[in-house]
Amino acid sequence: MSQSNLGVKDGKLAECPSSPNCVSTQAEDASKKMEPLPFKGTREETKDTLKNILNEYGRVSIEEETEDYIHATFKTKIMRFTDDVEFYLDDNAEVVHFRSASRVGYSDLGKNRSRMEEIRTLYNK
Repeated sequence: MSQSNLGVKDGKLAECPSSPNCVSTQAEDASKKMEPLPFKGTREETKDTLKNILNEYGRVSIEEETEDYIHATFKTKIMRFTDDVEFYLDDNAEVVHFRSASRVGYSDLGKNRSRMEEIRTLYNK
């Protein structure tokens, strides 16, 4: 997967590919869909919370950040695959949309979903 499809365009993150190695809060496909995160305070406070969670993870690098967007890469522990994780802070809806996708391969054995569920748990503490 090329990285040219990353980022927010017209309030939307890129669609997930047909392969099962992606989840998104904006997915149409129920098997890839997850619920967005509600803002915690202001957009800035919400973004700080997300960045703190990312900084606590191992093997994570924040690649790009704007006032309403974070793109981070996660390296898997054993095979060192790179997964792209994006967060879009939607001021109008006061939610954080996210997308987590593997760059290579077909199946991720549920890793992207389990990672985002773990981030949700940390976020809701």
